[in-house]
Amino acid sequence: MAGRRGALIVLEGVDRAGKSTQSRKLVDALCAAGHCAELLRFPERSTEIGKLLSSYLEKKSEVEDHSVHLLFSANRWEHVPLIKEKLSQGITLVVDRYAFSGVAFTSAKENFSLDWCKQPDVGLPKPDLVVFLQLQLAEAAARGEFGRERYESSPFQQRALQCFQQLLGDSSLPWKSTPPGASRMSTGKSVCCLRVPSGPLHTGRWGSCGPRGTGPPSAARQETRVQFPGGRSGTPQGVACGEASPALTCAPKILIN
Repeated sequence: MAGRRGALIVLEGVDRAGKSTQSRKLVDALCAAGHCAELLRFPERSTEIGKLLSSYLEKKSEVEDHSVHLLFSANRWEHVPLIKEKLSQGITLVVDRYAFSGVAFTSAKENFSLDWCKQPDVGLPKPDLVVFLQLQLAEAAARGEFGRERYESSPFQQRALQCFQQLLGDSSLPWKSTPPGASRMSTGKSVCCLRVPSGPLHTGRWGSCGPRGTGPPSAARQETRVQFPGGRSGTPQGVACGEASPALTCAPKILIN
C-alpha cells in the first residue's frame, strides 16, 4: 500500500529577494491549514561543513572556488537522509535555497560551466515545486545589510540572475516564477492555485523526472495545491483548504536513478 509523503517545495532567487521571509510565511500558512510543514535553509550553517561555508560567506576565510562549490553541495548531501525521512513521515519541507542556487552562483564566476556546476548535485531529491522570486536588482541592493556577505554585489548578482534564467528555461523542472516585486505582496491579495503533482520522490539526473515508467499511473495521482497571491504567479502563502489529504501519495520506496 502506498505511503504518504510531504511535498518538497523550494524557493529560489537572487540575494535579498525575500526567500527567507516568504519561506517562513509559507510554513506558517501550511501549518495553519492543518498540514505538517517545516523549514530548511541552505546552506545549513550548524554542521561542520556549514560552519566553513558561513565563515566563507561572511568573508572571514578564503576557499578555492571549485572546493567551495563542492562544500555547498556536500552541505546539501549531508541533509538528504533527513529530507527523505521528513518527507516519508508526511512532513512538507519548504526549502530556502537548494541546488539551483549552488549552480547559479558558481557558474556566475569565471571559467565555470553550467554543466560542471550541476554534476555534484546529481541524485539529490527532486523538488515537487520550485518558486523563483523575481526582484529588481536595484531594489535588492537597497534592502538592509546588502553587501554584508561575499556574493552581495550588484555585478555578481546580475551574473547569477543570468545563470538562474538559463535554469528557468528547463521545462522538465517544476519552475514557477513570480512577477518582479511579488515577494512584498500581502496575504490579502488575490490568490490563484498552482498544483503540485504527487508521486514518488525522484532523485535523478538534472532535467529528468526520475526513471521512466516508475510511480503510480497518472489517473491515480493526487495533487496538493499551493496558493500564490498576485494573479497567475505570486508569492507562496499556503495551501488550499478542502484537500483530501495534507500530504502527497507516493510509493513506499524512494526511486533513485
